[in-house]
Amino acid sequence: MEDPRQKLTRCVSTSELERRWSAVRQKMKERKIDYLVMQNSEEYMGGTLRWFTDFTARHQFPVTVIFPVDDEMTTIVCGLDPPGENWPPAWAARGIKNRLGAVYFLTLNYTNTYDAERAVSVLAEKKKPTIGWVEKGFIPVPFYEHVLKSLPDANFVDATDWIDELRVNKSPEEIEMIKGTAALQDACMEEMKNIIRPGMRDLDVYAEIHCFAAKQGSERGIVQVGSAPMGSIAPFDVPHFQNRVIKEGDQVSVLVEVNGPGGYYTEVLRVFALGAKPSQALQDGVGNAVEAQDLMARALVPGADPKALWATWQDFVKKKGYPLRSRSFAHGQGLSLLERPNIRPDESMTIGPAMNIVIHPSFVTKEAFAVCGDGYLTTNNGAERLHQYPRQITLL
Repeated sequence: MEDPRQKLTRCVSTSELERRWSAVRQKMKERKIDYLVMQNSEEYMGGTLRWFTDFTARHQFPVTVIFPVDDEMTTIVCGLDPPGENWPPAWAARGIKNRLGAVYFLTLNYTNTYDAERAVSVLAEKKKPTIGWVEKGFIPVPFYEHVLKSLPDANFVDATDWIDELRVNKSPEEIEMIKGTAALQDACMEEMKNIIRPGMRDLDVYAEIHCFAAKQGSERGIVQVGSAPMGSIAPFDVPHFQNRVIKEGDQVSVLVEVNGPGGYYTEVLRVFALGAKPSQALQDGVGNAVEAQDLMARALVPGADPKALWATWQDFVKKKGYPLRSRSFAHGQGLSLLERPNIRPDESMTIGPAMNIVIHPSFVTKEAFAVCGDGYLTTNNGAERLHQYPRQITLL
């Protein structure tokens, strides 16, 4: 019989998972928490599930994880009623004791508490438990209400912040995988030179680079493409707005935010020019974006306050004479496409010593949509750039 493990793409080691579980259980003991409960239904922002189990939900099918302080985990999936064998397969389920399931879908309203009923059957094993919600914003209302109603003697707390604190500073094994993702994305940008050409639609570029990334080992991610005549703005966009045909003399903006080894995310943004010299406005904007990256990278040291970093960024934009933009220009990444800290004035978490942070400043005028984005790893001496693709407009 074939070894089923040959099906697996690259995964984190069991020792890395055990490191996380041990750190979490130590914090749970300190806070007298009996269970953690988390749920998600997709992968882009569902990295917490993967951090605990090495699996994510997909396609809007909710997955619940119950993490006890003194036992292995329980997973609940949209699968089979008892006694059916539920996903993930037993041979791949590290640290998972019970794999429960039920036939439920978010589009079938009458099934919207089936997973909560399974969860209550586990949580009720302890009298008056203290239960910590993780990423409460992802917990559906019917699930939440059913658990609260069914466990009136339980004490509920929010455990999200301290779980975030455990996740944001990456381990050496995680850093190795993140560097692998950056290399995969650099390869995507190199492949753009072979893909982008007049006569293609933006959607064709999107499709081909997704295919290329998947063949390099990416499991999931975002590719956004946007083209326009030189001298106008070419913001990248989603497939619904990618039917434009690329022409000679155009500019093409590209964002590649696919994951790589182990499911880790980073991000790279570049501009391409087809058969024409880039406009001065585009050249100036990209040059300013590179300068802003370097400014922020020097400032991303342990203890740095995102409020101060945001103010530095805003001052830079003003001095360059561009309109201020409220959208985030830098944020953490990992097993979720966007993680803390977010470099904004409302972020309370300071910079740590081994964070995976993308810096993607944009400078937008009526004449140009200028971007440059790269992943960085924070160190005691500032942040080191993870991507190697040249930070300049690529001439095709």
